[in-house]
Amino acid sequence: MKIHHLNCGSVRMIEPTYEGLETAHAVNHCLLVETDSDGLVLVETGLGLEDIRNPHTVLGTAWVTVAEPVLSEEETAIRQVEKLGFSAKDVRHIFLTHLDIDHCGGLPDFPDAQVHVLKAEIEAAFAEAPSFRYRPGHWTHGPNWVSYAPESNDEWFGFTAQQAQGLSSEILMVPLGGHTAGHAGIAVRTGENWILHCGDAYYYHRELQADPHPHPVLNHIQTTAEVHHDLRLGTQARLRELVRDHSDDVTLISAHDPWELQRLQTAGL
Repeated sequence: MKIHHLNCGSVRMIEPTYEGLETAHAVNHCLLVETDSDGLVLVETGLGLEDIRNPHTVLGTAWVTVAEPVLSEEETAIRQVEKLGFSAKDVRHIFLTHLDIDHCGGLPDFPDAQVHVLKAEIEAAFAEAPSFRYRPGHWTHGPNWVSYAPESNDEWFGFTAQQAQGLSSEILMVPLGGHTAGHAGIAVRTGENWILHCGDAYYYHRELQADPHPHPVLNHIQTTAEVHHDLRLGTQARLRELVRDHSDDVTLISAHDPWELQRLQTAGL
């Protein structure tokens, strides 16, 4: 198994909160997983080709104004997949932490993939779209949804989790509530260890410290976007416990922290 850490959609510039890091664009951190038997697996899609070509129509003017996306076609998941020598058909599975506008924009670029997401998130998105956070243009092509309800959960480092359906690779859906109605983390086993893509359960690496220090800009975004404040804070507290107790076993990543993405790309994790 090989994992590529991709930025599938740069957005507004943000400054670090301490010395040693440079100002950078916030990112849409996606994983491209080359599996031994299940083809390519994409965790998150970031922004897609139609988002880049028709941003005010597909994404909405309000979101474009707030997020200030760079809108680079070369950053789309499909173009990065092709640059690695693959095609859209090679991506057989897509796992989404949730259906926010910047997490599933690339779905139309991979129409043949099975799309794995929590059932509660699909229901919320379909009920609320079109809205600032949910854009129906991202799924009007009719994705092959694979939905997960809360039943038959297994324990994973103290969290409930569900094994991905139809895959031999070990990939888990891990509910991480608070940000949206059906927000989840995606856990990918890498040999003896795991990567947990936490989506928007946290936005900045210093939020995982024992004494957390949120990023002022990113924290404003996450607090205004949350659907359940106490649940979101409880999820973050549990993630800090996971880092404290199992940092040798699990690497956590967020969707939008550029410095975290840079570190992981440099380390080759």
